[in-house]
Amino acid sequence: MTTHTAQPIAPRVLEELRDTDDAGRPAVPVTDPEGGAPLRCCLRRSAPGERIALVSYAPLRRWAAATGADPGPYDEQGPVFVHAGECEGPRDDGLPFTGSHRTVRRYGIDGRILGGRLVRNPEDFEPAFAEAFADPAVALVHVRAVEYGCFLYEVRRP
Repeated sequence: MTTHTAQPIAPRVLEELRDTDDAGRPAVPVTDPEGGAPLRCCLRRSAPGERIALVSYAPLRRWAAATGADPGPYDEQGPVFVHAGECEGPRDDGLPFTGSHRTVRRYGIDGRILGGRLVRNPEDFEPAFAEAFADPAVALVHVRAVEYGCFLYEVRRP
């Protein structure tokens, strides 16, 4: 049973990223010929022929701005795929992108990294989230790809 919910990039933020991403660059829409790109706006893989854009995104910076935290050197930005136009958002509330090794990285209320855990199997995500949120100092977690370290989605306390 899934008790934690993956948070996609919010529609308001998507609009901003499609105009100018977090590195100050304009988004460049392309047609995805093969499909399979992990879309952070709807938390699914792209289909062949969809219009997508690869943009720079700073998830912790945006969370910190909303909460007053100062992540200091932990403020990082990286590439994420999003729909180049309108996005319907997630189709379900399950946990996406669980078929590969992932890192569940913990952040404190001050925006600093508090540790992480390698997750190898889909059934290990819920225990990793429960372990993270058992620590009252943990404010949120990021799920990241192991291969490239890319941000996939955020999970907050239930």
